[in-house]
Amino acid sequence: MEHAVSIVTTSATPTAVIRQTTTWERYPTLWGELLGEVWAFVRGADVRAGRNVMLYEDDTPTVEVGVEVDGAFAPGERVVPSALPAGRAATTVHRGEPSPEGLDAAHAAVVDWCEANGHARTGVRWEVYDHWRDDPSTFGTAVYWLLTP
Repeated sequence: MEHAVSIVTTSATPTAVIRQTTTWERYPTLWGELLGEVWAFVRGADVRAGRNVMLYEDDTPTVEVGVEVDGAFAPGERVVPSALPAGRAATTVHRGEPSPEGLDAAHAAVVDWCEANGHARTGVRWEVYDHWRDDPSTFGTAVYWLLTP
């Protein structure tokens, strides 16, 4: 799949997340557990939530798994307020169901494009998932890599 990459300026987007340091081996099963816990919290706390998000702070990985929210809320035991980064970012969209292979290809496309065009990355990257649809071919996952100022 071809991934068109562009540069955008992002605004800080409020999120409700669980922040955790894990391993890449554990992450494929962990993210679903964390996301379920975040959704249980926002529903129970009557927090207005939007799309699912996953932020990777580094390659360890230290991750934030959660959802966009409309604004401030009182934190829970593990669910805390955070925000997706503001700044210049390189981005593309993966179309179709968000498989690990498809998302890896989207991330690789952004990294390759940045390297080919002289854009240094901070290492911080994130994904924003569309709301689910019955037709997976219409589903999109936006992939962002924060660029150095």
